[in-house]
Amino acid sequence: MYKVTFKFENSEDVSVFAAFGESLLEVARKTNVAIDAPCSGNASCGKCRVKLIDGELESKKTRHISDEEYADGWRLACTSTISADVEVLVPDIASAYRSRMKVADLSSPDEIKIFDDIKSSIADAGIELKNNLEIIELSMEIPTLDDTMPDNERLTRAVKAETGLERVKLPYSVLKKLPDVLRESDFKVKAVIRKTASDIFVYDIFPASEEVVVAGAAIDIGTTTVSGILINMLDGSILAKGSAGNGQIRYGADVINRIIESDKPGGKERLQKAVIDETLNPLLHGMCRQAKITKRNIYRMCVAANSTMNHLLMGINANPLRMEPYIPAFFKTNSLFAQDIGIDVNPDAHIIVAPNIGSYVGGDITAGAFVSMLWNRPEFSLFIDLGTNGEIVFGNSDFMMSCACSAGPAFEGGDISCGMRATDGAIEACTIDADTMEPAFQIVGEEGTKPIGLCGSGIIDVISELFRCGIIDPKGKFVRDGKRIKRDAYGMGSYVLAFEADAGSVKDVEITEVDIDNFIRAKGAIFSAIRTMLAYCDFDISMIENVYVAGGIGSGINMENAINIGMFPDVPLEMYHYIGNSSLAGAYAMLYSTESERKVYEVAQNMTYIELSAIPQYMDEFVGACFLPHTDKSLFPNR
Repeated sequence: MYKVTFKFENSEDVSVFAAFGESLLEVARKTNVAIDAPCSGNASCGKCRVKLIDGELESKKTRHISDEEYADGWRLACTSTISADVEVLVPDIASAYRSRMKVADLSSPDEIKIFDDIKSSIADAGIELKNNLEIIELSMEIPTLDDTMPDNERLTRAVKAETGLERVKLPYSVLKKLPDVLRESDFKVKAVIRKTASDIFVYDIFPASEEVVVAGAAIDIGTTTVSGILINMLDGSILAKGSAGNGQIRYGADVINRIIESDKPGGKERLQKAVIDETLNPLLHGMCRQAKITKRNIYRMCVAANSTMNHLLMGINANPLRMEPYIPAFFKTNSLFAQDIGIDVNPDAHIIVAPNIGSYVGGDITAGAFVSMLWNRPEFSLFIDLGTNGEIVFGNSDFMMSCACSAGPAFEGGDISCGMRATDGAIEACTIDADTMEPAFQIVGEEGTKPIGLCGSGIIDVISELFRCGIIDPKGKFVRDGKRIKRDAYGMGSYVLAFEADAGSVKDVEITEVDIDNFIRAKGAIFSAIRTMLAYCDFDISMIENVYVAGGIGSGINMENAINIGMFPDVPLEMYHYIGNSSLAGAYAMLYSTESERKVYEVAQNMTYIELSAIPQYMDEFVGACFLPHTDKSLFPNR
């Protein structure tokens, strides 16, 4: 056995013993060391870079590590095996998906306005903004030798008298604290209850003098990023907001790699632990600290996620999702509680799961389609969610069709050598001078933050600008030279956005021809899916009246640039509406409004799912869309 020490730039070392020949990446996974591996260790992404500090590693050379970098100690964890005692540095960028957890500052009016607008839209649709959680105050007689009624019956009778309902349920968590709370409060208490037409469920009790917050959590579990908010369930106000990388990403950037990993011995447990113990619970605890409440104050939670994430969250076999005929274990479920899967909030908190409608169209899309309100409008609208998969809904108040395309993780920074999610150091917007080829960009983070990589919105801008300036051709190949253009030994070109001296990383921030090719395929998948679905419904692009674009890929998408590269249809810009993280917004609506929850189930039930792989036209459309902007330029007459 050999000693392996992982060193970090901003945290303590982690040491473990490993056997000869073990993969360094697998050792890191077993030790719970966060190393980004979007390709799940097949050496295709180059993201699992570590630096050899001391000792030895058996490491294969790859195209992702230059000769100079190799000489300087840089290696890929997935191609390195243990052969002796070793110390390696894990740079911040390799573990960014975990280390850059954020709790948002809700002093920003823009943060609050998003959810206020949602409430207004829901109310305008005639949907009641109310749920069945409330606080009641109870006063009971103090026991005496003449009145020896047990505590649970005393509380139950008081609840019945206050509510007028005969059926009252007291869970073990309340029974356990009941004797102490009653006696320290002279039998005057507040109770947090769920009230239905037939019964009362008592979630918690407190002394009558205590200020009580009834909180709920809305969570969007994306393949790459997990976002959440805490709300006051009594008035819908936002208490805290946060985001973190999905800890599952080290098992692969896409759902297929994760399903394959989950099917290995112990795989379901590893994937479930990565999303719950490493991601959700720390995120929830951080938001609780920000809101100054305890985790037990979270009495309900709503999760919006794709079908695979829902299965892996619950520890359910997801393998049938990727095997024909692509059958999930469930589309909807109402039987999940926090204690069932180890969510560290109130143990009796009910977990609402936004319903899936297909193997690759999940609750994130039904929740997003709900808040886009296309189901409540007569005009024909397109809803597009850009994530690791591209999901599309088309329709109006009369019908809705949906489909999913495998866009890959490019929109969230995966499959791009300098790609990253929209966190500190990410270039989220860019322009390029056509004459000098010099870039100007906007970076996520405080003023003075140095660029580390590109998030989705930044990638769209850079490729559009490179094409507009004639620096790349329709195939994405570099056709101009200059100080910003680099070429490797094989003539492969790249464009340098920030040289190492000006960057916040250990190398130049650049986008390569391979990156551009990966992104062209991703945008081609989106556009070809739109065209295929419209043709399937006997519609064409000219009949689109609104386009709602969702996805947390940056501060927002430059729609004109997205059209320029052939990702979106060439329709007037005023038809486009960027609605941000609609999955989280939909989860918020379902959490706060019981009627909204029912409406999302109705929207899912009324949505028809199309399997694109079963439509021969789709592949022809995809091939045509894998150019800038398209092989058929008549589809983009204004570009």
